[in-house]
Amino acid sequence: MAGKDIIMLSQDELKRLHIIKKTLEKKIRQKDAAEMLLLSSRQIRRIARRIEEDGDEAIALRLRGKPSGRKLPMKIRDMVIKLCRGKYKGFGPTLAAEKLQETEDISISDETVRLWLIESGDWQKVRKSRGHRQWRERKHYFGEMIQIDGSHHDWLEGRGPKCVLMGYIDDATGNVFGRFYEYEGTIPAMESFKRYVKKYGLPMSVYLDKHTTYKSSAKLSIEYEINRRQPLSQFERAMKDLGVKVIHANTPQAKGRVERLFRTLQDRLIKEMRLKCIKSIEEGNRFLNHYLPVYNRRFTVTPKEKDNLHRKIPEAVKLNTILCKKTERTLRNDFTIAHEGQLYQITEGTQARKVTVEERINGSMLITYNDTRLKYREIVERPQKKTKRLNTRQPGRKYIPPANHPWRYFRVNNNKVKTGS
Repeated sequence: MAGKDIIMLSQDELKRLHIIKKTLEKKIRQKDAAEMLLLSSRQIRRIARRIEEDGDEAIALRLRGKPSGRKLPMKIRDMVIKLCRGKYKGFGPTLAAEKLQETEDISISDETVRLWLIESGDWQKVRKSRGHRQWRERKHYFGEMIQIDGSHHDWLEGRGPKCVLMGYIDDATGNVFGRFYEYEGTIPAMESFKRYVKKYGLPMSVYLDKHTTYKSSAKLSIEYEINRRQPLSQFERAMKDLGVKVIHANTPQAKGRVERLFRTLQDRLIKEMRLKCIKSIEEGNRFLNHYLPVYNRRFTVTPKEKDNLHRKIPEAVKLNTILCKKTERTLRNDFTIAHEGQLYQITEGTQARKVTVEERINGSMLITYNDTRLKYREIVERPQKKTKRLNTRQPGRKYIPPANHPWRYFRVNNNKVKTGS
């Protein structure tokens, strides 16, 4: 076989060759060979004829070692690699294939892009090690439980300020809602929840971590122990007023659905915003309004039950009154209260002993008593306290009273009385 290429046969081909040789030796019938190899009798005769003419190598596919007729031209491969190194730098194969189809009108599978990038050294396949986790079944209804969390990340990649994505994901369907904010706190949490409620309705429960925004870190006071109550954060108090159950996760892995969502968005979303050259939080939020509906149409799943458990907002419920920071303050005798280091003067008469300060989402502040607004004004300048007169005498210097000081007169008279003169 000198001068010929060595052809390596697979186990299936060796098995087929063995059966065909048995038919050529008249040891088994062609009909039986066809049943063994799951082929027709006509195929058995064709293969047997080819082996008789060309030898055992004929059992192998004739196209082995030859380029595929469906192979894409090299210029397309070079163009794709160039785009992945430039415009789509850092994009994964799947996302790169999507953008090539949407933007460049190059229809190519993600597996082909992955193989090309691995061959060129621009992508490395990494097998991730995974620890054991207990599987939890999804909730059965849309709106039965919503997972909420904030993701701190450089979403704008240095083109704008660092921000936080307040993310919402439905446990049953994977439906996503989100919005960018400057920080993760009570006001952003309430503002984002208000937007969610206006769009979908009130969910049955929310699943949160133990961040101080969502769970109070205050110690139990005697009053709470007597009444057998737990201190509530502002967000927990608002959820209680709206009838939404709050569930706290003990570990980040417990709310894995929203954690995996953030990993996906930190890969896909930031690259989509890079292509749009988004530089501010306002632009990012406008982009989310168009991006998330497309994302949900593609990645949401059908829940086990079709019913929607989101509740409509009752007409009597005023979201602005509930979704705000409420703090109780004692009204002083001069009708003033202290709040956040500032003094406020109540400018109308009231019988209240304590009033409630409401810090609204829009930045305004109200002072109320029994849900009635009280007029007030901020005291900008406080009256200065009188200070004690300072002793200007130099320390360490003995004070000598003058000759006409009364002390000298009484001292002389006392001496005269003692001596009897």
